[in-house]
Amino acid sequence: MRKIKSIAIGSDHAGFVLKEPIIKFLESSDIDVIDCGCYDIVPCDYPDFVKPAAEKVISGLASAAIVLGGSGNGEAIAANKVTGIRCALCYDLWTAEMASLHNNANCIALGSRATNIELALKIIQKWIHTDFEGGRHENRIKKIEA
Repeated sequence: MRKIKSIAIGSDHAGFVLKEPIIKFLESSDIDVIDCGCYDIVPCDYPDFVKPAAEKVISGLASAAIVLGGSGNGEAIAANKVTGIRCALCYDLWTAEMASLHNNANCIALGSRATNIELALKIIQKWIHTDFEGGRHENRIKKIEA
């Protein structure tokens, strides 16, 4: 199983509805959480919170990151601008599994307007508990990093 000890989380106002339940879930699973904001539903710009979450992974302060927004698309794009981040937009259990199994994603994005909290927690659990397969996928990851 992957060794995820800490997760940085960043959200905009639309993703905030998922953030607190996710934090509680992670903490109950003995995973430390670094909350990079936002802290309420006041409209804000997701890059201000997604970039710091992604940077926590690259700096080694977090094992992985979760970024949240309305659709998750912009958040995934913003996170992937941070060199070394492999952020996957996950909207069901299969995409969460593939994010780990084939892409070794160190970050996932979720959209609160497309994903309810029950599904979001199942997605996170699947992502955390799926190991990277390696093999033929290792070469692809190296090409992405290059």
